[in-house]
Parts: sequence; structure tokens; C-alpha cells
Amino acid sequence: MIAGMSMLTCIAASAQTPDSAVGDAIAHQGVPPAVPACIACHGAHGEGNAQAGFPRLAGLSAGYLAAQLNDFASGARQQPVMMPIAKGMTPEARANVAAYFASLDAPSSASSTSTQKPDALGEQLALHGNWKSGVPACVSCYGDQGSGVGDAFPALASQPAAYIKTQLAAWKAGTRAPGPLGLMSAVAKRLSDQEADAAATYFASLPAAAHNAQESAKQGVAR
Repeated sequence: MIAGMSMLTCIAASAQTPDSAVGDAIAHQGVPPAVPACIACHGAHGEGNAQAGFPRLAGLSAGYLAAQLNDFASGARQQPVMMPIAKGMTPEARANVAAYFASLDAPSSASSTSTQKPDALGEQLALHGNWKSGVPACVSCYGDQGSGVGDAFPALASQPAAYIKTQLAAWKAGTRAPGPLGLMSAVAKRLSDQEADAAATYFASLPAAAHNAQESAKQGVAR
């Protein structure tokens, strides 16, 4: 009896484990007719598309990616392209796709193709914040050089500047969940447009941390 229960427990645990191979298939082929191939927008290797403002997914935490897909599906995070795609996937499919992109190596170079260069304001906000307006240093949550921390704070380094600015605007508008302790919503509302642009440009200019994919793949799926 005990042996039988142990076997059932193992089978149940196995069924819940994300399968990156299945995620690979979804990423490259989609799930017709509702779900297109992820790589069509996010790049053949999940590197993102800086010119179009599509974020890189490669090397991000599986827990973070799965949580975002779940938020798109529930409407907690509002975005007209991603919401129907996420709704078209089962929770298991979202977890599998998240596991696949987390298993990929992050790009070795910065994503930005813009001629705009980071300035002193962007570096100041990233490394030291603006305490006069209640804005903490970005790296205090997002890690040294924007490399990301756990499932709650994804890597900012090598994300397209246009994407980062769009997310700050979404937090200001309340169309994206505010995150742990409502932190990002509060911070975004305290940033001027000039500061948001400067911070986004600074992080887009940084290369992604080489260890992201290895650490992300170990973290599993948060929900």
C-alpha cells in the first residue's frame, strides 16, 4: 500500500514538472489556431527584438515567465497581443514555454540598436536612485547591473529600451500588476518621462549576465 502511494506521488509530481521540450515545440510552432510561434516576435533564440520593442525571454526565470503568462491570461497584466495568446494556452503549456525560454542562454551582447546612448541620469537612477522623489536605486531590487533577482525581479540588462519604457508606462496606468508590495507601480509613478527614458536606455545598453540561464532553469515555475 505504501509503495503504491509512493508511486502515485511520483507520477503526480512528474506530471506537474514543466517539460522544456514541449515548450520548445510551442515556441517554434505555436498551437494553431490561437497561439502563434513565440519566436515570430521574440526571436529565434528568445533574444527579443529591440526595434519592435519585444522583450528578450532567453535566460529569464521560469517562475517569472510563467507568472507573466498567467497574468496575461487572467487580465492582471493587460497587453492586446499577449492576452489572447496566453488565454489560448493551458496552464501546463504556459509552464512548459516558460521552462524552455529559461533554459536558453541569455544574449551575450546588449540588445539596443538605437543611436541613443546612456547618460549620467540613467546611471544615477540605476545605481543610486533619486531619493528626493522617493525613487530607490533600480539595482537594489533588480540586482547588480540589472541581472535580475529571483522570480519577482527579472533581468533588465539587454532588454529593449522601448520595452522597459512601455512597462513603466503600464505600471503608471495600472494595466500591469504592481508587483511585490506594490513597489513598481509606486516607483513608476514617481519617475518623470525623462527619468524613465534615461533608466530604460541605460539598462538596454548593458549585456545580459552570462549565468542567467543556468540559474533560471533551476528555479522552476512559481505558479
